[in-house]
Amino acid sequence: MNIFHTIPLLAFFVLFSCKNETSKSDYQIQGIPFNEVKISDQFWSPKIETARTVTIPASFAKCEETGRVANFEKAAKKEGKFGTEFPFDDTDIYKIIEGASYSMSVHPDPKLDRYVDSLITIVGKAQEADGYLYTARTIDPKHPHPWSGDQRWVNESVLSHELYNSGHLFEAASAHFQSTGKRNFLDIALKNADLLRQVFTPGKRNDAPGHEIVEMGLVKLYRITKEQKYLDLAKYFIDSRGKENDPKKAYSQDHKPFIQQDEAVGHAVRAGYLYSGVADVAALTGNAAYISAIDKIWENMVMKKFYITGGIGSRHEGEAFGDNYELPNLTAYNETCAAIANVYWNYRMFLLHGDSKYIDVLERSLYNGVISGIGLDGKTFFYPNPLECDLKYKFNSGEKLDRQPWFGCSCCPTNMCRFLPSVPGYIYAKGEDKIYVNLYTTSSSKIDLNGKNHVEISQESQYPWDGNVKVSVSGENPGKFALCLRIPGWAKNQPVPGDLYTYTLPEKDSFAILLNGKKIAFKSDKGYAVMDREWKQGDVVNLTLPMQIRQVVANKSVKDDLGKVAIERGPIVYCLEAIDNENIDNIGISPNDLFSAGFNPNLLGGIETISGKLIDGKVSFSAIPYYSWNNRGIGKMKVWIPKK
Repeated sequence: MNIFHTIPLLAFFVLFSCKNETSKSDYQIQGIPFNEVKISDQFWSPKIETARTVTIPASFAKCEETGRVANFEKAAKKEGKFGTEFPFDDTDIYKIIEGASYSMSVHPDPKLDRYVDSLITIVGKAQEADGYLYTARTIDPKHPHPWSGDQRWVNESVLSHELYNSGHLFEAASAHFQSTGKRNFLDIALKNADLLRQVFTPGKRNDAPGHEIVEMGLVKLYRITKEQKYLDLAKYFIDSRGKENDPKKAYSQDHKPFIQQDEAVGHAVRAGYLYSGVADVAALTGNAAYISAIDKIWENMVMKKFYITGGIGSRHEGEAFGDNYELPNLTAYNETCAAIANVYWNYRMFLLHGDSKYIDVLERSLYNGVISGIGLDGKTFFYPNPLECDLKYKFNSGEKLDRQPWFGCSCCPTNMCRFLPSVPGYIYAKGEDKIYVNLYTTSSSKIDLNGKNHVEISQESQYPWDGNVKVSVSGENPGKFALCLRIPGWAKNQPVPGDLYTYTLPEKDSFAILLNGKKIAFKSDKGYAVMDREWKQGDVVNLTLPMQIRQVVANKSVKDDLGKVAIERGPIVYCLEAIDNENIDNIGISPNDLFSAGFNPNLLGGIETISGKLIDGKVSFSAIPYYSWNNRGIGKMKVWIPKK
């Protein structure tokens, strides 16, 4: 079997060091590939299966229906007119192929494999002889898309998205190669990358990519081929930023040289992709200036520009970060793609630093702001994810907020196609003689430590509804290693790193850890409970995390949240929805209110609901997980509730 049948894209960047004369380092922590993690829980497994059986096929069908596939067919013939709205519509096909490739690596599907190959053939025919691949120009070079410019690349830093298209091509081709072992898509990507290497070089072009992701894609090509030129080009694009020191270019993070940047600014998706690519290049080159910059930017984001639901990007104008503490609820943008980019970025920050605070941020985004973007049916979506809906405010489309089967700019649905199958890859990681358990869900994985210890780790848990986690260690020779269990910040009186959000009533740390039924001493390190010992087959660790219902308040600098509280339980943020609360506009929360939680297996795919009760026992409100709202029709909603 080809080795790439067993090595997935998500963790490829941490499984291979690709060391050579120039690159002599990599992430010191390595992720465990998603297709080497088996999950059988009741929370993520159904969502991943729905993505496989509904989201991916439905999205392919939309690409056929809307003319995205036809654009490639027209480009191959060089006749007709570009048939869709945006020059980056090519990427929707790439992203779905990426998701389908992830899915096939876990769940082989010959029919899907043949269909994907047929699309790759169409894409290959649309590629020009020198490697250029961009249907918005190739169909009719004399009359390209208005955003594209009259010549190749001239509008790259503004609107053309030529490098953005290339980046998603590289990501998808890498995933397909690693899933199937076939080179048909990879060869198309490498031909395009080689063209970029010839064009973007000192003395020729030095354009900063207008919509980043090409940096991440090039790193993946580098890891597959071990060819330094692709890593060099990724770094070249990072260093091309800020040549003019123009504040107006903050939209695409091009306002100053990257190593001088210290604030999360501009288009939030572009920013998240850039910061992820910078982390990759920094890990591979040991560039301390890059790491210093993304550390500062991360601190600014999480302490001043981060929604309690894990969303980023507060402004509709520019789909962008706002000023510090500018976190409106009704008009919040929080694009689904931005939440996904935030997961990518924070995972890489964890791989760089080994600190659980990055997984805390990742988890908050994952369980709230990411999956809120897709309906429980797997085929309806949100583009923005606000924290309040009043049925009056209208979004960019001019319509009231409701889940849609597709959008003119359909980056969010197709991003969900590629993201959901990869979720198991965030559960476990390993360092030198260490195994990290980052997320809690019923799952298992076989982990090789330094070729010596062959460890099987498994979990049993009803997380996120229940805080009891059973971690079992087995294998022929588990041996000596450190098992690092993440103790979430929310279990230690800190919803997020910093003081942006705090609990109204601090609780004493109440998590507990037992080894084989007895208390065990452990070391606390960077948010992990570390048990470094000689492990034996059959050892069982029981972790109990507190699942109290907590009230949260925002920093006083967040004007929109003054006099309001939000409700959390474990990693889940709750909201009020009008269908459950006829008097939603008159509901307030008092410190004297009582709260109770109960699991309803028949509601919204099975959720834990929270009820607020007055002293006399009358129910004052009912709350559901934020991610599940608007699955029973359009209606009013709010996360932040006035205090009584």
